[in-house]
Amino acid sequence: MIEKPKSITIAKNAGFCFGVKRASDTLEKAIETSDGRTKLFTLGHLIHNATYNASLAGRGVGVIDENDIDRLAHKASATSPVKIFVRTHGVTLETSEKLERAANGNPYFTYEDLTCPFVKKIHNIACEYSTPENVFVIIGDKNHPEVKGILSYCKGESHVFASADEFQKALSGDERAFDTKKCTILVAQTTQNLSEWNKSQNIAKKLCTKPIIFDTICNVTEIRQLEAKRLAGVCDYMIVIGSADSSNTSKLAEICKSICKRTVRIENANELKNLISPANLNVGIAAGASTPPGVIEEVYKTMSTKTENFEELLEESLCKTLNTGDTVTGIVTAVSPAEIQLDLGSKVTGVIKAEQITDDPSADLKDMFNVGDTVEAFVIRVSDVEGIAELSKKRTDSDKNWTEIVSAYENKTILEGKVIEAVKGGVIALTGATRVFIPGAHTGIPKSGDLSTLVGQNVRFRIIEIKPQGHKAYGSIRDVLREERQAKEAAFWATVEEGKQYHGVVKNIMPYGAFVDLGGVDGLVHTSELSWKRIKSPADVVSVGDEIDVYVKALDVENKKISLGYKTEATNPWKIFTDKYQVGDIAPVKIVSMMPFGAFAEIVDGVDGLIHISQIALEKIAKPADVLELGQVVDAKITDIDYENQKVSLSIRALLEEARAAEEAMPEDYVEVTETVEEVPADEQ
Repeated sequence: MIEKPKSITIAKNAGFCFGVKRASDTLEKAIETSDGRTKLFTLGHLIHNATYNASLAGRGVGVIDENDIDRLAHKASATSPVKIFVRTHGVTLETSEKLERAANGNPYFTYEDLTCPFVKKIHNIACEYSTPENVFVIIGDKNHPEVKGILSYCKGESHVFASADEFQKALSGDERAFDTKKCTILVAQTTQNLSEWNKSQNIAKKLCTKPIIFDTICNVTEIRQLEAKRLAGVCDYMIVIGSADSSNTSKLAEICKSICKRTVRIENANELKNLISPANLNVGIAAGASTPPGVIEEVYKTMSTKTENFEELLEESLCKTLNTGDTVTGIVTAVSPAEIQLDLGSKVTGVIKAEQITDDPSADLKDMFNVGDTVEAFVIRVSDVEGIAELSKKRTDSDKNWTEIVSAYENKTILEGKVIEAVKGGVIALTGATRVFIPGAHTGIPKSGDLSTLVGQNVRFRIIEIKPQGHKAYGSIRDVLREERQAKEAAFWATVEEGKQYHGVVKNIMPYGAFVDLGGVDGLVHTSELSWKRIKSPADVVSVGDEIDVYVKALDVENKKISLGYKTEATNPWKIFTDKYQVGDIAPVKIVSMMPFGAFAEIVDGVDGLIHISQIALEKIAKPADVLELGQVVDAKITDIDYENQKVSLSIRALLEEARAAEEAMPEDYVEVTETVEEVPADEQ
């Protein structure tokens, strides 16, 4: 007979957390709807609770490990399908890939991933931030399946420390566990002790040069630990319900025992008889996230002298009262284009409309949120009748963001934001949840320009004025652009030298040349330097916006002027010609102009040669047009090259004379012989 305590108080948020309840409900539904043929298995124990796992076994749900996957995939058939449920703690990347391969190879082998969304979040962090350049650090139990799973997603150096003390020791002394000058990525096992995690963060900030810290402790775990701590402070006796292998239960027991010495952990009501009598004491009950509600109920009813409806009592314990003006934290359960829904651990469902999330009309909520994400929001209205709490994320974000705005103003920090609207006198840029007004004169757009061209662009700006009342902020894009250009100019003039090559953009075209932006500094390419040919305008060669390679011909540092060259020796038509031809060579040439004294013919692009009228035909002609036409291509012999004056003489007549001489040298009895083939009659074939 259990001696009854003076009072019993159940901690809020006792029992299944969101992730465990989601997994349990999914598996329960699968059991209920099973066709009797499909074999159900969990990959590892779904949760760390022996009572719950024994219940699953009694209903035919088996437990396997990664070594059984291929065997079951091979055996699965139309008459005996197999379905695997991945435990809430998650599995390694290798195991996940093995499951995927098995499912792709056999349609009768399927699986469902019930990994807690909070654990998945850490997997994603490891995938993105664990690189050869970074060090990935986990505060947790290296032997726990959750931690083993996280480590498998790490691509670079990684370490696991069980406590803040172990973490600090690893970073102290000459033989440090890793190079603290590297970027340190710090995460926590989702069930880590909150106090240990806070200490670990302070250590990382103090001893690591570039720490990036992700708060990965499950929000429910954090709330559960804080509530257990509060309850242990007002009770004489604490009972923590959960399995010995449950990490979050162990953490709860540690926290409670540090405050209330008479703290015990039990797995179920059967273990109550082994406890020191709690008679006439105020007893508090806390339970791990993997403890089924039925087990909590059994413990309560065994100890209580009252006849209260336990379901109502537990619901009252779990469901917080929400009031307008509260700030709440919930877990995303659904995402649509118009709103997101949150599990608040309450009787009501949290709903945040798109307009209460962001002012950016182009934002896609499905890109911003995933099921399982933790969201903090402000309570606008609560309707118990509708079962809905209307929330605003903008409100909480704005309060947090304003602190950053004030800091940026005081420290003259450059901010980034997206221009969402052009209004009278300027534009509105959204940074975080704060709307910043940027006057037209500070946009960087000319006075006659169109401010709407900035809408949709991501811009950098500096806060130039704030008005705390109403959280109003004013910014300047122009000041940042000016500073950036000055910095680029300084860097340019510090390194520029004659002959140095640059890749620039044609910024403006004038009758005398083209201005090229070299990256903060403009240089002039004179018309004569644009082409080896004579051109009427720089526009014949380049256009505004063209990317071109230029080199510095001359510098005037005092007056900040630069003369640029565009044409190069490699593109010099005369060099191309002389590399290809010499006196005596025959070249195909195109007639480009005709004069009374002869015709000019293009040999290569940019180099013309003169065919004197006496060198056009064997016989005397009155004018070149008697024999030649503009655009006609003929063979001509190069008879002279004036390298100094870059002039070429050509002759068609020389080729004609050579041909005539060859013909005259041929014997009179020469007959051209062609081979013939005698046709064979068909009957002789």
